[in-house]
Amino acid sequence: MNLLRRHPIAFALIALVLLSALAPLPPLLDAVSGAPPADVDLVRPTLYTLLAPISNVLDALTFLSLERAKALLLGWTGALVLWGLLRSGTLRWRLIAALLGPLAVVLLGIAAVLLPRPVARLVAADSTLTVIDYHAHTARSHDGRRGWTLQDLAAWHAAQGFGASYVTDHNVVFEGGIDDPIRLLPGVEWSVFDQHVVALGAVGPIDRGVYGRDTRAMLGLFGALHRQGAIGIASLPEYWRNHWGDLDDFVAAGTDGFEIVNCAPKAIGFPAVARAQVLQIAEARDLLVVGASDNHGWGKVTCVWNLSSPSAHGFRSNRVVARPIALAQGEWRPWTAAYTQPWLMLAGLSWSERSSWLTWILVILIYRAVPRREGDPGGIGILARSLSLKIVRLRRPPPPPSPPTA
Repeated sequence: MNLLRRHPIAFALIALVLLSALAPLPPLLDAVSGAPPADVDLVRPTLYTLLAPISNVLDALTFLSLERAKALLLGWTGALVLWGLLRSGTLRWRLIAALLGPLAVVLLGIAAVLLPRPVARLVAADSTLTVIDYHAHTARSHDGRRGWTLQDLAAWHAAQGFGASYVTDHNVVFEGGIDDPIRLLPGVEWSVFDQHVVALGAVGPIDRGVYGRDTRAMLGLFGALHRQGAIGIASLPEYWRNHWGDLDDFVAAGTDGFEIVNCAPKAIGFPAVARAQVLQIAEARDLLVVGASDNHGWGKVTCVWNLSSPSAHGFRSNRVVARPIALAQGEWRPWTAAYTQPWLMLAGLSWSERSSWLTWILVILIYRAVPRREGDPGGIGILARSLSLKIVRLRRPPPPPSPPTA
């Protein structure tokens, strides 16, 4: 009981990890049917599972919509500042604690964007399916990560189970290809009149001014792409409000399909109601629906994969499977992100990840409960002192030999 009073946060976290198992989320969902796919698996590397508390937190931060990311940052910053100020101790220590909490949140966000780390990999049971990404970028895009090369993009996709990816840099025609470790395919993302159109295939440059005057001119781009032998996909999630009333006109103009899931922070919050409306149109007109990582070199994980079948056409030719936490971004109010995102993360844990969480919490709890000499501080002080004493002993030169006695 005394241990519970001394470490309430640790016990509360244990309770949350266990309670989240009562309402678990599947590792993947079919974005069309909303059901867990039976023929694919999300495989976590050993190191990913061993470091599950870090891996899961960084993934959860990556899968935030832009609005929810801002709300989470504000919510946790305020809570940690208040927690630091209300702690016992001197005013100086409380001010330091109030600053360190928000700093830790910011550093975690930076780590999610920049740090290399183990990632989960999609494995499909059917070898005839191609795991493909329809929309990704290199440093040639104006908002691509500096130095993010074709080889970097290929390695990023291969680590997560993709077998191929289209390279669709912003308004830059693809030049050159890579077949190892995966095949990179030609494409481009054209920005025309408040709409992004993803062209799949070997296309030539266009005069964007011709298609950027108004909606009617923008829709003419689909015909131009067909004349070049390319496929035109409307990237809806990021700019869906701009032309939401023009979906029938998109179909009449010859669009070959729609993006229904996009992992970019601006697009990941595409509402389920809007996705359902697009799916209804696409199924009725037998149009392609796809998911897109929209990776620009920032972040290590994707929220979506595509399973492309060579034996099908149109609406049935591609299946979109996504992480449930990503699909949920459009279902929760942004201001709830401070508590709904951690809950979605915990609910999506596998049992091996859940065991890793509980193990780490208990190890830290036991360490902090180890009796200390009177006057010794809690926390990691005992560990730091133990290590420093060992280092001092290692660096201390051995004593000179005693002179021989007569």
